[in-house]
Amino acid sequence: MTDMLPPFVIQVLSLASSAFIFAVGAVVLAVAGVYLHDVSQKRNAVLRNYPVVGHLRGFFTGLGEFFRQYFFAMDREEMPFNRAERDWIARSSAGKDNTVAFGSTKLLTPPGTVIFVNCPFPTLDDDGTDAPALVIGPGARQPYEAKSLIHISGMSYGALSAPAVRALSKGAALAGCWLNTGEGGLAPHHLEGGCDIVFQIGTAKYGVRDADGNLSDDHLAAVAAHPQVRMFELKLSQGAKPGKGGILPAAKVTEEIAAIRGIPAHRDSLSPNRHTDIDSVADLLDMVERVRRVTGRPVGFKAVVGAYGWLESLCREIQARGADSAPDFITVDSGDGGTGAAPMPLMDNVGLPVKESLPMVVDILTRHGLRPRIRVIASGKLVTPAEVAWAYCAGADFVASARGFMFALGCIQAMKCNRNTCPTGITTHDRKLQRGLDPADKAVRVKNFVDKIHRGTGIIAHACGVPHARALKRFHCRIVQADGTSRPLDVIHPVPETES
Repeated sequence: MTDMLPPFVIQVLSLASSAFIFAVGAVVLAVAGVYLHDVSQKRNAVLRNYPVVGHLRGFFTGLGEFFRQYFFAMDREEMPFNRAERDWIARSSAGKDNTVAFGSTKLLTPPGTVIFVNCPFPTLDDDGTDAPALVIGPGARQPYEAKSLIHISGMSYGALSAPAVRALSKGAALAGCWLNTGEGGLAPHHLEGGCDIVFQIGTAKYGVRDADGNLSDDHLAAVAAHPQVRMFELKLSQGAKPGKGGILPAAKVTEEIAAIRGIPAHRDSLSPNRHTDIDSVADLLDMVERVRRVTGRPVGFKAVVGAYGWLESLCREIQARGADSAPDFITVDSGDGGTGAAPMPLMDNVGLPVKESLPMVVDILTRHGLRPRIRVIASGKLVTPAEVAWAYCAGADFVASARGFMFALGCIQAMKCNRNTCPTGITTHDRKLQRGLDPADKAVRVKNFVDKIHRGTGIIAHACGVPHARALKRFHCRIVQADGTSRPLDVIHPVPETES
């Protein structure tokens, strides 16, 4: 039969046959090598007992998270954010219609569910998005007037990529909200879009530290020289890791990021678990006053609430010193907050959720007569109009979100923030992956997200009979209890009277 074939065809078949035999031999040798390795190693019992095929367990475990996300998890099941929440943000940020048909897929009976109390004669006319602006730090040399209901919470350049920060900066300017730098210092990318900036001072003092790692008045003044920097925030703790400092893996500490932070490049960036120069509420007030004096800007602090007696002590210390000594704002972060990298014990089990801590902080300030003086910013998983409206019912002046804006940028909750392999280019410094994130396009999505939050909270406010979200009170919402019935928020958390 082969005699009938041309010589060159015979040669090709011979080479193909040899290549096939070689490939089969290589595969057999590789499998044999894996087999010998598996049966001789002692670290993994599954591989020792089931050599070669035991590797399928790891393979399918890795695939499992993707199959659950796309095929098996129901719309309201996933954590930390479910598909219904992510899809609402995706449609909103894309400027698409985000109404739903037929009926809600959200159960209204689980304990903790928020139900807003509609009135029989809802507010007419405007769409409820024109909430009044509020002044922060009226006693500072340069007070800040902010209007937006939602703002971009702290995410550092380093944890986020350069294109992501540029998109947030441009988007914040379009939307009229502020952008918090996170603890990584002030990068040119933060300033590029022309938005208002909140400079966060983390426990390592990145961007405002001297050679020994201490806070530098000269560096503070240099940051304040940028007119876009409108406020300073001392980060005491954050929701995903209260009691633990920031973690930026060495792979993300580029030469540029190291220069901005004032640290060595290509080494893990580990912040202390607290400010080493703040040991008491008196020290905290001293630091607030120092930063405010040097910068002329409003100054506040961010904290996760666990123990709360220190807040009582803080208020008494303010009363002893005078109201001018008070922080201009307090950012209440939730114990279920997110981050790029954190130990699971802290992320899962430390710090109160914002649903409990926000009313607590508001009530403590009210009881001590400091609520008109100190603005309260709520942060932590508040990414939909209903969650934002709840925060205003509870007493917040502003809401800040980090992951909501990450979703607006295109985050798919791949949970790879700590590995420098983010597939959407948001949390990676791999240029090939960053290429997929177009700052100009994503900036518009950021603006759309803010607009939809305003629109949605306005709809809720109007249904409750008030003109805008800042007019919502605790009696405007109810919380479902364990027995399936709901109770008014002002009954669960009665607004206290000011102590005489």
